[in-house]
Amino acid sequence: MTCSAPTLDRVFLELGPLTIYWYGVIIAFGAFIGLFLATREANRLGLKKDIIVDLIVFAIPIAIICARIYYVIFEWDQYKGGTWWDVFAIWNGGIAIHGALIGSVLTAIVFARVKKVSFWQLADIVAPSLILGQAIGRWGNFMNQEAHGGPIAEATYNSFHQYLPDFIMNQMCIDGVMYHPTFLYESFWDILVFIFLLLLRRFNPVRGEVFLAYAMTYSIGRYFVESMRTDSLVSGGLRAAQVISIVIIVVGIALIIYRRKSGMAKHRYDGTKIASKDKKK
Repeated sequence: MTCSAPTLDRVFLELGPLTIYWYGVIIAFGAFIGLFLATREANRLGLKKDIIVDLIVFAIPIAIICARIYYVIFEWDQYKGGTWWDVFAIWNGGIAIHGALIGSVLTAIVFARVKKVSFWQLADIVAPSLILGQAIGRWGNFMNQEAHGGPIAEATYNSFHQYLPDFIMNQMCIDGVMYHPTFLYESFWDILVFIFLLLLRRFNPVRGEVFLAYAMTYSIGRYFVESMRTDSLVSGGLRAAQVISIVIIVVGIALIIYRRKSGMAKHRYDGTKIASKDKKK
């Protein structure tokens, strides 16, 4: 449906030639909250919180770089005709969470080997922080009026208006057209996943399975939200995020089965060993 409404300013602060955008502020806030939660959890488990801080120091910049590279690869036609500087203009949006996850996981694997700690233990600790950071980060897309769905019908608009505040409805009015706030759908799903992971940790699951649960549950939600978006990265006629989501779910299930059957999953989340069948006897 058509609409007309005032929107929020993308700029957070201007200091002379320096412009700070809400997008970057929100992403940074999400990273800070995630770091705070992860260091507290590491401390509870008896790990030095400096390990988490060191990991994040390496992982965040590498994740951002990989997220941008991932996006630019799929949107190369958009950038090849412009200036080289456009490739680095992430404040205008254009980073892909799957690229960030790939960069983060690779960084964590190398980091764990260097520090001689368990990758799976680190991954379990930071998993809730990752999904909470993603939930917060989606509001950066909201400020940029991106990552939205298709136009909504008037009946849908009237239904939404009963539950959503005006500032969300107004911001989703883009060039006179009202769009689905898919950023909100994914943010809400991410918060549900965050709560699920916190509950899962209380049952001391097998080490590594909190992280795998994060990867799979996030992918389930992302698959369905992606089907509604109008800015999906596409390759060969397929939405890249949906394909990768399916791959993550399948690989996650396979890893859980393989690690349990091969005996690799010998520790639980709290670091205690699972008693073997022989010891139980």
